[in-house]
Amino acid sequence: MKRLKITNDHGWTPRTLRKQERKIKDASLRVRVTAVRLVMEGHLGKDVAKMVNLCRQSVAIYVARFNQGGLDHLLDRRLPPGRVPFLTEEQQQEIRQLVLTTTPVDAGWGIASSWNTRILQSYIQQTYGVSMSREGIRKLLHRLCLSWTRPTYKLVKGDAKRQAAFQKELEFIKKTNYRECHAVLCGWDTCSRLSSAVYDMGRSRKSKTSAKLRPP
Repeated sequence: MKRLKITNDHGWTPRTLRKQERKIKDASLRVRVTAVRLVMEGHLGKDVAKMVNLCRQSVAIYVARFNQGGLDHLLDRRLPPGRVPFLTEEQQQEIRQLVLTTTPVDAGWGIASSWNTRILQSYIQQTYGVSMSREGIRKLLHRLCLSWTRPTYKLVKGDAKRQAAFQKELEFIKKTNYRECHAVLCGWDTCSRLSSAVYDMGRSRKSKTSAKLRPP
């Protein structure tokens, strides 16, 4: 595989690119500049991809755009006239980066704390002019190695011994009285502030809470 190189710096240096990164509020655009800067500093494309959480192909696209037209061309997000029938590879990676590094609040897209297919459907339509079904978005996320999962609580002020005792008692209740336990868990789920969100496959985000887990 051919090594990625900056063949035309257009007057930019790693130092000036780093300064530019700090000025860019849009996470999906900022990561483009970061990727180019890291390549300019001599990092391999595959290593840059890991550092910025993108695939190597996306890094190669950003480097090629920068070599061709500099920073302006790299950050150009203008859409072609008319509706495009699907998302390009670059746009798909932008969606992946968006989901993994921001929330709808960060992106100015409502007040939700995590992305879902309904919010992404609206975002994709408004940003790229592409109309996708929610099922199509779900399949897209799966292809991008993202999956729906529920975050778990991390009790930062809990008593470890009492938590362990409560966990054992809860397991006993599950085995001896399924219906009662199911009702309790459903009530917890209804009141919980955590909702299903999109994360890397095999990973689950832990949300810290000061609540103490106490036995009944």
